[in-house]
Amino acid sequence: MQKGKITFKGQVTIPKNIRNALAIKEGDSVIFSVEGDHAVVRPIKRKALEDFYGSFLATKPFPDVEAVRKEIHEKIAKRFQKGAEE
Repeated sequence: MQKGKITFKGQVTIPKNIRNALAIKEGDSVIFSVEGDHAVVRPIKRKALEDFYGSFLATKPFPDVEAVRKEIHEKIAKRFQKGAEE
């Protein structure tokens, strides 16, 4: 167990050995919850984009880059036409 002190702003420093055990570093986010008469702190771990590779099934093949650019250009052009008509 570690002891911490609450500041007048309600802030508390998480002791270094607890941060190390949970792999929490500066800029990370944590979740606070209450379980009975205890406060629980859980780190929110961010995953790299490549960790999600293969998680979702593709519904159609990816078009080539030029096809994507053409579709984007057409959608932007439609927005501008709508704005000009109003």
